This record gives sequence, structure tokens and C-alpha cells, in this order.
Amino acid sequence: MNNIQRLEMETKGITLDQSELVVYLEENDLSPHQEYNAQSHTNKRNIYKSALSVLESIANSPSTLKNIKHEDMTVSDFATNIQNRINQLEYKIRKLKTDEQASLNSNTFMLFDK
Repeated sequence: MNNIQRLEMETKGITLDQSELVVYLEENDLSPHQEYNAQSHTNKRNIYKSALSVLESIANSPSTLKNIKHEDMTVSDFATNIQNRINQLEYKIRKLKTDEQASLNSNTFMLFDK
């Protein structure tokens, strides 16, 4: 699986042109056709940041919100759900470490130093 396929998996139900997805990935330091590395904390974090960018651009476009509407869901319900998903992704991104942070492997800090 490459990065663009992983981004499509993260944004299921949202259909965008491949060229748009490429831009979102490149803005977050990912090559779209490079193999997705699930072991890389940085790669995973950048995929989530790309998905967040996609959702934020949809949330900022009222015409897109009208077009992406399910049978039993109103536009306001969809807007609420997309905002909840944006908040979840922001939280997840804040919690994820980069590869450099993960290699330090320390969850403690020194409060006092002699």
C-alpha cells in the first residue's frame, strides 16, 4: 500500500481527485507513491495530518458540505460529525510521537537538577 492509498483509507467516503490528494500529502512531507511504512511514527502522523487537511478543507467549503450529504443526514448533522472527526484527529496527532521522539523512549523529565 502506498501513501495515497493509506490517505484514501483514512478519508473513506470522501471522493477527491488524485491530484488533490497528492497536494495534501506533499504539504505534509509525504511522497504519494512511496510505500506506506506503518512502523514509522512520523509517516503515520503525517498521514493523519493530511487527512486532517482534507477534512478542514471540506468543512471550510459550504458548497462541498451540500454535495456530501447522506440520505438520512442533514447538512448541519454532517457539519457536526466532520467537526467531531477533526477534533479527534487533532487529538490523535498531538499524542503521536515522531520517529525522533520515539527513539528517545522516555516519558519522564528531571524536575530538579543538582
